[in-house]
Amino acid sequence: MNKPLLNVTGLVKHFGGLCVTDEVDLSISKGEIHAVIGPNGAGKTTLINQIVGEIKPDAGHIYLGDEEATYWSVARRARAGIGRSYQINSLIPHFTVLENVLLATQAAAGHNFYFFKPATAVTPLIEQAQACLVSVNLIAEQNRVAGALSYGQQRLIEIAMALATRPKLLLLDEPMAGLGPTETERMVELLLTLQHQYATLLVEHDMGAVFALATQVSVLVYGKILMCDTPYAVRNSDVVREAYLGDEEIDA
Repeated sequence: MNKPLLNVTGLVKHFGGLCVTDEVDLSISKGEIHAVIGPNGAGKTTLINQIVGEIKPDAGHIYLGDEEATYWSVARRARAGIGRSYQINSLIPHFTVLENVLLATQAAAGHNFYFFKPATAVTPLIEQAQACLVSVNLIAEQNRVAGALSYGQQRLIEIAMALATRPKLLLLDEPMAGLGPTETERMVELLLTLQHQYATLLVEHDMGAVFALATQVSVLVYGKILMCDTPYAVRNSDVVREAYLGDEEIDA
């Protein structure tokens, strides 16, 4: 078995008297897609924000490979190989598709932003950004204004931006949110093609997508891991069904 690229142990976070993550453990290795599911308010996004460094935990440990990263900055974690997409699009809509991805490429390379210099001055970075657009099948749209694309295509731009940071670990916060059935199917196909290149932590409400993608599923309820097992075991668990209070999503 591959050594985990991410190992989280005993992670705890309180907001006032509310325990949002309660002794959470999880690990992910290259080639795995570990899905975190749970009702609204279960603490899923807070968990991702702690892993990426936007929120500091009150207790527990976060390891990236062999190094403890619990109190590293967001920038240091990104340099160590964490790439993240957000629940809500964070594109610059009046920039072109290529310019949006180039921003991520430049930031990862430690360059200043210089769109107005001749293109030949940044050719390697442009080629890297274009390669990411090829990966998400958007290279034909590279010169279009991002805000003019469909919502599904904008979600793909965000994946390309995450890939542009050259990550080892992808943290994807509800990549299917707002997508129609066809766009969801395309996103699932894309993530399956990327699976063996990365370790992926997937937070997602679309249970059909979760069961199509995940190699492991953790069920988070009131900040605590209720169950961590294979998609088949989770899907057929009476305990999980009870936690969802009969929510039809678990049968999707």
